[in-house]
Amino acid sequence: MKILVTKNKEEASQKAFKLLQTDIINGAQVLGLATGSSPLGLYQKMTSSSVDYSSLISINLDEYVGLKPTDPQSYHYFMEHHLFAQKPFAKSFIPDGSNLNATEVINHYNQILATYPIDTQILGIGNNGHIGFNEPGTPFDSQTHKVKLTLATINANARFFTSSKDVPTEAYTMGIGSIIKAKHIILLAFGEQKADAINKMINGKVTTAVPASALQQHPNITVILDKQAASKLA
Repeated sequence: MKILVTKNKEEASQKAFKLLQTDIINGAQVLGLATGSSPLGLYQKMTSSSVDYSSLISINLDEYVGLKPTDPQSYHYFMEHHLFAQKPFAKSFIPDGSNLNATEVINHYNQILATYPIDTQILGIGNNGHIGFNEPGTPFDSQTHKVKLTLATINANARFFTSSKDVPTEAYTMGIGSIIKAKHIILLAFGEQKADAINKMINGKVTTAVPASALQQHPNITVILDKQAASKLA
């Protein structure tokens, strides 16, 4: 596990962008993408660059259950607004949150992951140590599944909604077992509120109580932090 501590989010995003570009130059064809505030700086670097991604495949981690792709709070909308409208990919896959047939969504997404193995996976981390929407207790060998979000995750995401009552309580997510199959993982974390989760991920025991601790077992992961997120590391 390679850990890079940067001055701020701007520097971290630039380092992530350079790592991603190196992977692409070295042959990466399938990018695993994340939503939320952590990768936004990276996506800004991507959209402001002259790099053409139109021959690449993107596969997103997750999507809220019950939201249509056109819903402004959906991850489809997020990705279109922050990346795809400016930098289209050859194919982009995101779980269909509007499809309430969980078995159908799960089987379809697992087939996508089998067809397009991920070369480079972008990750954030939740305050409770979740990656994707894999909440504490999720088995490390899990594949795509439907998850009931914890109250902590719902509260953390409430800032994006008009009311906390509007936050979906379920999501479809790529499983931990799927995530750790990526050849290279780049995890971004910023702010003091992430410091405890980062410390447990890096220095704690490997346990399903901290889903991100599974990454200790990955052979090629780069963790990029600002000083606040790294503040509890020894």
